[in-house]
Amino acid sequence: MKNTVFKGIATAMVTPMTSQGVDYDTLARLIDFQIENGINALVPTGTTGESATLSPEERKEVIRFTLRRVDGRVPVIAGTGTNDTRFVLDFTRFACDNGADAVLIVTPYYNKSTQGGLIAHYTAAADISEKPVILYNVPSRTGCNILPETVSVLADHPKICGIKEASGNMAQVMELFATCGDRIDIYSGEDGLIQPMMAMGGMGCISVISNIMPKETVALADMMFRGDYKNAARLQCKLLPLIHSLFSEVNPIPVKAALSEMGFGENYVRLPLVPMTQANKEILFSRMRELGVLR
Repeated sequence: MKNTVFKGIATAMVTPMTSQGVDYDTLARLIDFQIENGINALVPTGTTGESATLSPEERKEVIRFTLRRVDGRVPVIAGTGTNDTRFVLDFTRFACDNGADAVLIVTPYYNKSTQGGLIAHYTAAADISEKPVILYNVPSRTGCNILPETVSVLADHPKICGIKEASGNMAQVMELFATCGDRIDIYSGEDGLIQPMMAMGGMGCISVISNIMPKETVALADMMFRGDYKNAARLQCKLLPLIHSLFSEVNPIPVKAALSEMGFGENYVRLPLVPMTQANKEILFSRMRELGVLR
């Protein structure tokens, strides 16, 4: 496969914050926690990192800080997507110039795009990128779906190496593998579908749950790479209740509550997001205790 950036699990990192701004001390601890627990790659400034409400300056500094802290220990895939192609090009150039190993670009949201527009959007970014480009399809959040035939066209670009597929539509996922699975790395963007998507030939997952359980999520991917599908399926099912809690409210509201309870900074999200409701938080913490994440 061309330009494979990572195999296994990449964490779609939260951006720790307070009312005063980005909490870089907590971000440093979170990066070290991830790497010490065997994570395969890190993704700062993606949608889980609340990129939509980071200022351009904050976004660039989080990328810069993450790259300095990681210092080559694992690949860093910078989230450079927005709904304005001009900003995507700016962030992509910045990430490449500062040493990111790859970029992750979500589909345009709200203004959305036609399939032809998506080809033009991603081609423009890939043309100026010095590093591999991973597409990100999450139509439930963006209202914009990259069809498999569109991915097939984009897969011919020498810089476009992968896709984070989070449509949740397994028929579409199967079509994606059939259409271009031999030309592009396919990663699950759904924590609940790591095992089945890897069973179809997926390269791993860009994950939310790995923010709080990196070691276990990596173990799941490793089982799949070894061909231990049965035990991987058992672990996937064991994690499902917690995964459901992590998406019981808009991501990253629950995972930020979870990390705060684990000692990683304040439980702070930027408006229009608000902290998790008490009822859902109690269920989340209960499921974390059941899995030994909390005591």
